[in-house]
Amino acid sequence: MSALETLAAVNITGNLGSIGYGLAAIGPGVGVGIIFGNGTQALARQPEAAGLIRSNQILGFVLCEALALIGLVMPFVYPVD
Repeated sequence: MSALETLAAVNITGNLGSIGYGLAAIGPGVGVGIIFGNGTQALARQPEAAGLIRSNQILGFVLCEALALIGLVMPFVYPVD
């Protein structure tokens, strides 16, 4: 049996929701990187506004991570049968 026939005969089983979550985690990861990168740049430019900048950073981080957590929960709430 050739390698191509073996690959064609393999039955893919498993939860594709976990693959979807892995792909969906890329967005919040990029968002968090942008938030903290720009926040660090803002702190370097205007150190006297550190409290306001830091609170906005934390708010943005929480919103990005909320999307990631929703993406984590969805495959369990709506399983693919």
